[in-house]
Amino acid sequence: MDEILRIEGLKQHFVSGKGIFKSGYVVKAVDGVSFSVARGETLGLVGESGCGKSTLGRTILKLYEPTEGKIYFEGLDITAYSVKKMRPLRKDMQIVFQDPMESLNQRHTVGMILEEPFIIHNIGTPKQRKEWVKELLVKVELPESAVLRYPHEFSGGQRQRIGIARAIALKPKLLICDESVSALDVSVQAQILNLLLQLQQEMDLAMIFISHDLSVVKNLSDRVAVMYRGKIVELGGVKEIYESPQADYTKTLLAAIPVTHPRERTRKKPARVNEHVA
Repeated sequence: MDEILRIEGLKQHFVSGKGIFKSGYVVKAVDGVSFSVARGETLGLVGESGCGKSTLGRTILKLYEPTEGKIYFEGLDITAYSVKKMRPLRKDMQIVFQDPMESLNQRHTVGMILEEPFIIHNIGTPKQRKEWVKELLVKVELPESAVLRYPHEFSGGQRQRIGIARAIALKPKLLICDESVSALDVSVQAQILNLLLQLQQEMDLAMIFISHDLSVVKNLSDRVAVMYRGKIVELGGVKEIYESPQADYTKTLLAAIPVTHPRERTRKKPARVNEHVA
């Protein structure tokens, strides 16, 4: 396996409730997580809201400084990298957020938004950047006329395409998708997922796809990691996880997937969450 990312015993703890008369308590958002991702592979990261999925994604990208553990990217230990030292690596590690209305600058046109990564990293001439912006719009199936429009003028699915275009602008090697389709209608979700699959194949992207929806993850991932209370409780291939889950929590998540066929509904029994899952 040509490994691009490896994390070992990664922890992200926050102190909450701290004040003048309070000592505070520790929230173990990520608590000793280890896994690796190969080039061109998609790892689905699933779990309910509040389990630490998004925090893990941001910690891997060092948007949060890890409390403990190691982060290796292309064999380099980047755990202690400063903001300055991380900057050249930013073009290789990108993220697509859940809500493009929050992650896109509403005062900038789409052209300005997509040109910004090239400007930040001092890549290309103004003329070249304009051409690259047009190429990005074609890649995410948006018209060239979008360059002069603002994010609020687009639908939710179109805004997410803009977010994806910005994320892939510098041809990253690792893309983290943080609940990137959860706010979209089912039909639009399918279009965005197909776009991500297409881009992954074209660019040989490694992806970590974060979601609370097991049915979405199943169609996109090579392997699946199930997260519960800051820990990975199960990790394996898609077939292995969906057909022979071992952890009680995984079984609970699978049981919660809606069943569309009436006959199957009567056969499926809900599972209970085992509060002692570690």
